[in-house]
Amino acid sequence: MEKQKQSRRLLSLDALRGFDMFFIMGGASLFVALATLFPNPLFQMVSDQMEHVEWNGLRHHDTIFPLFLFIAGISFPFSLEKQREQGKSEADIYQKIIRRGITLVLLGCVYNGLLQFDFANLRCASVLARIGLGWMFAALLFVRFRISVRVWIAGAILIGYWVWMAFIPVPGVEAGAFTLEGNWVGYVDRLLLPGRLHQGIFDPEGLLSTLPGIVTAMLGMFTGEFVKLRKEGLTDNRKVAVLLLAGMLLMLVGLLWSLVFPINKKLWSSSFVCVVGAYSVWMFALFYYIVDVLEWRKWTFFFQVIGVNSITIYLAQKFINFSYTSQSLFGGLIGWMPETAQPFASTIGYIAVCWGFLYFLYRQRIFLKV
Repeated sequence: MEKQKQSRRLLSLDALRGFDMFFIMGGASLFVALATLFPNPLFQMVSDQMEHVEWNGLRHHDTIFPLFLFIAGISFPFSLEKQREQGKSEADIYQKIIRRGITLVLLGCVYNGLLQFDFANLRCASVLARIGLGWMFAALLFVRFRISVRVWIAGAILIGYWVWMAFIPVPGVEAGAFTLEGNWVGYVDRLLLPGRLHQGIFDPEGLLSTLPGIVTAMLGMFTGEFVKLRKEGLTDNRKVAVLLLAGMLLMLVGLLWSLVFPINKKLWSSSFVCVVGAYSVWMFALFYYIVDVLEWRKWTFFFQVIGVNSITIYLAQKFINFSYTSQSLFGGLIGWMPETAQPFASTIGYIAVCWGFLYFLYRQRIFLKV
């Protein structure tokens, strides 16, 4: 019975999603402040990982977004199974998938200022739109095609994206110039996206780079499909071992591919998909093994509270002034602390207020379902 319940909902997913969103909820600032409080090479190295690279390369902060999309992919095979057991028709399932994708795109526009009605300066691309569209198209493929076909589709997207970016020249630019000014991602967005682009001439969540974003969600769905599999001899421990090996293969492919197609989050390059896919598989394998296999779960409560309302806290930080509340509650105490300790204490206060808000929602059983 426990195994059946586990197959319906992986507790590790909420914990991993919460761990991922923790860095958006102040976790990254906490590590930066820690390096200020204790200046040493180790903490400084960790602090340096808490910001995005300018262009090519990879830091931890570049993994947060794709890991979230990957996690959204993992949960879909379980959700689809539940819907079919409830007697939902294929039309209902398709409708729900499309509705969810469009809702996330609209929420992304609201996040970017849609309700200000300044359409000329509205940024249409967004993190939520990338999640919505990437997940939506991956889910539609999942429902329509068997796994062998989807593997070929994923490979074709990544290879086709690389060929397009590397060998077809942008008008006026030499082919294969993966620069901010001379790539197809920015060129397509300048032609087709209304409103403003995030970097003027380029948007990291634009139209063309959504294609490899679909594969990130597909990798999550492959993972969820595998973990859900019930087969004689395929124990949970063996599943973890297979996931670790799959991550090694993805990492090897990604590093080799990066020799000709740099690891680049803003382009969502094919090598980036593979390398961050490897990281995502490994992180899920770790959480799955600890939480769902060994059943060591008490420590996860802090992250679960974040994970079950991850979209909520992402949107809430835009529209609710948690910094004001934190300063009102803890500002006096923080002011008495040494100057080097104040950023750390201030960040702790901010995280505490955000988490308290989510805990209130958790206790009231209020969850934002998209």
